[in-house]
Amino acid sequence: MKAGLTIAILAAFLAAALVVAAVTWLRIGDVAISTTGLIALAVGVVMTVALGAGLMFLVFYSNRKGYDDPDRK
Repeated sequence: MKAGLTIAILAAFLAAALVVAAVTWLRIGDVAISTTGLIALAVGVVMTVALGAGLMFLVFYSNRKGYDDPDRK
């Protein structure tokens, strides 16, 4: 029950964010992005995802190796 409520709340937040993004996108109108701008956007997205994945890997690695244990010196 608790997990279902959490998922429902998170889904509502996601839906609200998508609605705000769609409305904002439609209100902007015609905006041209150059090829260089699209490349920069793609590189930024890839680097952000890579950074997030790397940090998550370090969290799981640290936990499995015991670096987060309170008794470790």
